[in-house]
Amino acid sequence: MQFSLAYEMQRPTLDDHAVIEETIEQCVLADKMGFDAVWFVEHHFLTTFSASPCPEVIFGALSRLTDRIRLGFGVVILPYHHPIRVAERVAMVDHLSHGRVDFGTGRSAPYEQTGMGIDPRNTREMWDESLTMIPKIWESDTFEWEGKFWNVPPREVLPKPYQKPHPPIWVAALQPATYELAAQKGIGVMALGVNAPSVLEPHIKAYRETVKDADPVGNFVNNQWLSSCFGLCGEDNASTQELCAQSLKTFFGPGRPYVQDQKDVYARLVEQWGGVPEHLTQNFSRYVDVNVEGVSANGGQIDLSGGTALAQKIWEEFDAETLANRGVIVAGDPEHCIEAVKVHEATGVDQLQFLMATETVGHEDVMKSIEMFGKHVIPEFKK
Repeated sequence: MQFSLAYEMQRPTLDDHAVIEETIEQCVLADKMGFDAVWFVEHHFLTTFSASPCPEVIFGALSRLTDRIRLGFGVVILPYHHPIRVAERVAMVDHLSHGRVDFGTGRSAPYEQTGMGIDPRNTREMWDESLTMIPKIWESDTFEWEGKFWNVPPREVLPKPYQKPHPPIWVAALQPATYELAAQKGIGVMALGVNAPSVLEPHIKAYRETVKDADPVGNFVNNQWLSSCFGLCGEDNASTQELCAQSLKTFFGPGRPYVQDQKDVYARLVEQWGGVPEHLTQNFSRYVDVNVEGVSANGGQIDLSGGTALAQKIWEEFDAETLANRGVIVAGDPEHCIEAVKVHEATGVDQLQFLMATETVGHEDVMKSIEMFGKHVIPEFKK
């Protein structure tokens, strides 16, 4: 099992410089404490949510401040950039870090796409064309291309990556169709939806079967599955779980970027977290009797399809202990964190990615958590 950290570089109440300095300090400590990777998002225009528009720049610093931790583009939004520039930037960071880069790819969301002048309807094809081009750029002495979105006359593109043949390639995935596409293309899955391990387990098994017959876009098959969750380790179990659960709910709260303009988002989140817990089913069963907003009972369970208001209320009351027991969050004291990681490990996941540093969890709590994971949790899975 590998362990990594994800960074949005959130800063509603901090200035840009403070967040950059704190983020670097956290990543340097993670390197010392045995984390395997740090992943940085690429976001634009989310001025109260994320301050990470250019991961390659902060990777330039981290490449020289860390020794062993891998630097993950999590992810490069391929439709925003000419594939030549992506290939050059990723290869340059790979050299600076002596071969520690992971190359994650994605498409982002309409709000950011339209801000970049990109038609959202074109982004799947743009991602696919760029993804096909970039490994060929790395592998070719002279590269040329005629496509739908990009045309390149014969040119030599340098540098080539430090890793041979090239860095591992991944895709950000939120739904089964993307898991399957990743397997077909022989690239790793970054399951970023914050799901309960029990929900992801059948998809991991399906990915393993499909990837056996992959036609890889690169020079090799990156048969790896990464699952993302919120993580926090502290001395007091209950209070640490509560803080982590609040961080999760703030992140996906109403109007936030990952839920904005999505239909039935809280019904889907409850499903991703393993469904309505029994104690909440009992608490909210009175609403089923009157069929509020299409909510119905199905085998003693609450069916939230069509029940937007009730789904959000249940989501809000989803308790920290249940979230921790289901592995939606890996949080609490070291013993409880170890048990939650084991739930993920049993599904066959290769890498567990934690989002720790959020607007809810301050710098000192993150530093303490990184240290405790390194001292008490990670060693249990490296024996």
